[in-house]
Amino acid sequence: MSAILRLKKELASYLDCSTEEITLAWKGRVGLYGMLQALGVGPGDEVIMPAYTCVVVPNAVLYLGATPIYVDIDPRTYNIDPGKIEARITERTKVIMAQNTYGLSSDVASIKAVAAKYGLKVLEDCAHGFGGTCNGVLNGKNVDAAFYSSQWNKMFSTGLGGMVIATDSELARRMSDFEASLERPSLLDRLALGAQLRVQDLIGYSGVYWSALKLYRLLSAKNVILGSSSGGEVTGTEMPAGYLQGYSEVQAKRALKEITRIDRNIRHRIETARFYNEELKKLGIKGPFEPVYAVHTYTKYAILVQDRDFIFAEAEAERLPIHDWFISPLHPVQGNLESWQFDEAEYPIAVKAAQHVINLPTDLGVTPRLAERIAVFLGKHRDQLLTNEVLEAAAGSTAPAWGTTASSSTASGSHTLH
Repeated sequence: MSAILRLKKELASYLDCSTEEITLAWKGRVGLYGMLQALGVGPGDEVIMPAYTCVVVPNAVLYLGATPIYVDIDPRTYNIDPGKIEARITERTKVIMAQNTYGLSSDVASIKAVAAKYGLKVLEDCAHGFGGTCNGVLNGKNVDAAFYSSQWNKMFSTGLGGMVIATDSELARRMSDFEASLERPSLLDRLALGAQLRVQDLIGYSGVYWSALKLYRLLSAKNVILGSSSGGEVTGTEMPAGYLQGYSEVQAKRALKEITRIDRNIRHRIETARFYNEELKKLGIKGPFEPVYAVHTYTKYAILVQDRDFIFAEAEAERLPIHDWFISPLHPVQGNLESWQFDEAEYPIAVKAAQHVINLPTDLGVTPRLAERIAVFLGKHRDQLLTNEVLEAAAGSTAPAWGTTASSSTASGSHTLH
């Protein structure tokens, strides 16, 4: 049996579904594109999504000739605000997308209630949320369809990769046909991915982390190596060459290893988040919101800072792996977002979040020693930390709403990693 078929069996067992309900693809966004197509999305249709996401999500909609319709986020969860969805529904709306930002499920029950009122489908973006739950159900299992990502920094990583589940038999059949139509990744791409995975394993959070990260981003932007996004995906809205590729044995073999430790991975992330919570509490800052309906698995631990570029520069100087999801409402595109039909003035909370959020690592590479160093770093820069009040105030005022003490006099916007 091939590694791909064995992986489908393991995934089906974990997600309590059949192998026929699972589709694999070279990247999660490819699965998203296929599912939107299977749901009948095409020219003239509209797809509602959070105004705080990765640019590849609206891209998949635009590649089909449809229109992304954005909804601002809940400042507590960074997910789509269910109370703002209904106002964005038109006769052209086809699908509502929920998202598991940083590993936290959206309020799926509220979203489904709106969708049912208008006869719409709900598609869950579980790119950050594999293994988490909403109302006691695994993320992705309580909606019409869902897609997952196993990119470099996700809950379980195959470097590149994605998966879709569809419990409806007709949708599953369409997705099976879609999977069969995908182009096989080239030998060069498969060899390159395998090599990059080995390099990632060697580097981890070692002293060369920052140098390796900068080099990776430079080379992937120029399409010299395999990156999370090709250059064309962040510079325009036309489907780039080689987008519609299928899954490979290289990815499947890595995924089979990763899924055996997924429960340990999730426990580690939750325990690391609890540690950060306690350390922030000492500094007078609340940790991320944890609603009663969801188990937050903390693919990333998001906090807000006043001057993000300053914090990144300081973290680099101390060789600490502070991360940058999302540096833009449509990460990682910065500047004019008109090509993606995004008007920043309409989504003040998402825009404000993208200006001030940083992520603390939670993965299995975070040792107690590294977590302690990060805690010391946060204490050292206590005057840079903000509460979520800055987001809650964003919709009603453009004035600063810093939730802590005055900003650091040493902060500088001259240091940037992006």
